[in-house]
Parts: sequence; structure tokens; C-alpha cells
Amino acid sequence: MKKRKSPCIDQCDFSATKGWCLGCARTRKECQKWNTMTPYNANILQKDLTKRMIQIKATKNA
Repeated sequence: MKKRKSPCIDQCDFSATKGWCLGCARTRKECQKWNTMTPYNANILQKDLTKRMIQIKATKNA
């Protein structure tokens, strides 16, 4: 099975809302579990990350 590409962009800073990373929007726990997530759960998380990044950017611009 092909390995999923991590959403990490090597800008780890977990100071965003709810402890989300400012680089990829994942929590520390989600980062740790990434490689063991099922494809289904990773896809769901990936969609959530897009929404989270929008919230993070909106907070930065406010």
C-alpha cells in the first residue's frame, strides 16, 4: 500500500486555536497518529484541516 503524504510543512507551532499547528492545522495527537490512521480517517481529517486553516487565517487577520 502506498504511504500517505503528511500535511506537515515543517512549520510546527501549536499555538493556534485548540492547540492546532499553525503550519498544518493538526493537533499534536493527530500528528502522532497520522501514520497509523486508516485511509478513511485520514481523508476525514484532511477535509477538517482545510476548514481549520481557514479559521486559523481568519484569526490571524482579525
